[in-house]
Amino acid sequence: MNSTVEKKENNKVTLKIEVEESKFEEGIQKSYKKNRGRFNIPGFRKGKVPRKIIEMNYGVEVFYEDAVNFILPEAYDKAIEEHGLEPVDRPDIDIEELEKGKPVIFKAEVTVKPEVDLGEYKGIEVEKVEYNVTEDDVDEEIKNMQERNARIIEVEDRKSKEGDTLVLDYEGYIDGEKFEGGSAENQTLELGANKFIPGFEEQLVEKEAGEETEIKVTFPEDYQAEDLAGKEATFKVKIHEIKEKELPELDDEFAKDVSEFDTLEELKEDTKKKLEEQAENKEKAERENNVIEKVNENCEVDIPEAMIESQLENEVRNFEYRLRYQGLDMDKYFELTNTSLEDLKEQMRPNAEKVVKSDLVLETIGEKEDIEVTDEELNEELEKLAEQYNQDIAKFKKNMRDQDLDYIKKGIIKKKTVQYLVDNAKMV
Repeated sequence: MNSTVEKKENNKVTLKIEVEESKFEEGIQKSYKKNRGRFNIPGFRKGKVPRKIIEMNYGVEVFYEDAVNFILPEAYDKAIEEHGLEPVDRPDIDIEELEKGKPVIFKAEVTVKPEVDLGEYKGIEVEKVEYNVTEDDVDEEIKNMQERNARIIEVEDRKSKEGDTLVLDYEGYIDGEKFEGGSAENQTLELGANKFIPGFEEQLVEKEAGEETEIKVTFPEDYQAEDLAGKEATFKVKIHEIKEKELPELDDEFAKDVSEFDTLEELKEDTKKKLEEQAENKEKAERENNVIEKVNENCEVDIPEAMIESQLENEVRNFEYRLRYQGLDMDKYFELTNTSLEDLKEQMRPNAEKVVKSDLVLETIGEKEDIEVTDEELNEELEKLAEQYNQDIAKFKKNMRDQDLDYIKKGIIKKKTVQYLVDNAKMV
């Protein structure tokens, strides 16, 4: 097999590949064995017709299409490897010469991974990030625990106030007509949570259980249901119950109820430790993001559309997974937001471009700085993954494919490259 490569614009290359006659003959023979059972020729049992007889009756080209499909992928892969190319999408194939007794010649045009023009990436200056945990932060977290463990009790001796939870019925009217989706029975509403239309909750303060009232509001101009946006509405409301939170006392008994600790002081100490760990992780993530962003600004790369589309597909799949976790599907989401898949992709595009560029830049820096994965690092990562999936490490390793290991290694190299950049940055 012989091949040549021609570089073109927009990260495209054209491979001209010549496959020798003997390989083409092997492909024809494979095609014959695969397809001979489809031919019915008088005087021969089905599946036993000699190849020459089939070719005499149907033409020598009868097996060419499958023969090419047999030989082309291997020839293409060898040419890619020979020229050290990294395709990022499927090739466009054009058969130039296909004739019995001659080599097969075809061209493959494909988009390849672009070259990155690295700018300054060592010793760059980024703003220092610090998050300090205060006693107020600890108190706030303890207060959140207290809120989460509050009891909701019914009150009858006072009017409603902000923070209360109401159980109510309501019917919505626009120009005197009830509108779809504007009515509910035994609806729970927390006053001050701002879950309803602006102005709705505020008008339910200072009301009594059993009271019926009317509320007038205006839907926001950017309301998701376009037929309601900007319109005035009247809601007839009946309040069934008023409930309030009863907070537990912050004492040692509280600590025992909500944690493994015996005293409130121990709970506070543990809470502070966890908040400090969160702050440290947040600092680390922001430092890394700031360094990567600054490095990306200094680098130039012409990103192929195919790579952006691939990243967009990944992000859409992840978004769809999150929707399903919340009990929604894509069609319902598009209906509620009055958008489409194209709108969603356009919204995601800036981030997709940023992710692709970042990956390309980090990969190029990793190669330039000879950042590699040690056996110890790979084993450590595999052990973490096996534990995460609750599998025996030996069985987990045995089931690993080469492409899986390559993906894991690339992830480790990426982490080490980011750490290399952070270590070499100046925090100011």
